[in-house]
Amino acid sequence: MKAVVMTEKESGQAITREKYDALLFDLDGVLTDTANLHAACWKKMFDAFLQTHAKEKNIPFQPFDIGEDYKQYVDGKLRYEGVRSFLESRGIRLPYGDPDDPPSYESITGLGNIKDRMVKEALRSGGIEVYQGNISFLRYMRRQGFKTGVVSASKNCRAVLQAAGIEDLFDVRVDGEVAARLNLPGKPAPDTFLEAAKELGSRPERAVVIEDALSGIQAGRDGGFGLVVGIEHHRNRQALEAQGADIVVSDLSELIRTEDLQT
Repeated sequence: MKAVVMTEKESGQAITREKYDALLFDLDGVLTDTANLHAACWKKMFDAFLQTHAKEKNIPFQPFDIGEDYKQYVDGKLRYEGVRSFLESRGIRLPYGDPDDPPSYESITGLGNIKDRMVKEALRSGGIEVYQGNISFLRYMRRQGFKTGVVSASKNCRAVLQAAGIEDLFDVRVDGEVAARLNLPGKPAPDTFLEAAKELGSRPERAVVIEDALSGIQAGRDGGFGLVVGIEHHRNRQALEAQGADIVVSDLSELIRTEDLQT
């Protein structure tokens, strides 16, 4: 299905209680502006590793590209899956390791744990920003009786929600910690979204997935959800459409009337 740009009249009717009863939000890039933080940490970690790898193999150093590598191989995926996916794109094989491994260059989990340490250090410095229009939409939809869940690959999801002051706006949280505990594959597999819908007591066809990552859009599409909403960043509307988003907006406030947001 081709994604559509909503007119004001259409957007006011896009998500109604007659059609849907649950809203499932991604975190980074949808609720909080932490995607740039994560991307910067991924680049810092991978560039340091790639420089060492290039020196050991006597090959040219090719840095991690946020514009291409992050979006294609890392964005929206569970941390270790993101590491594995990117390394495979460069033809680099490392043992998987153990999640309890210390931060190191010796394993997939070791690299992932370096990145996690960087994120935690950044979070402690504060300054988490939210997308105000999207949060206003979220609050309005909760007042209309919608159940809400946050679905994130991040194991720091709760810390981010708390730092942003929005943890109380969600009935369930299915994040990297929950996925690891339940042995759920991450996006682009739909399992984490399906788990959130189940915990909310909603059938997939009655739930709306709201995502900015291509992997999340695919998860919503493959999970058979009633509506998949893409959040456009950096002029990537066509990519979101091609991945299967039903609606693409720049801000979720576009989906409801301005006067309703102000009530």
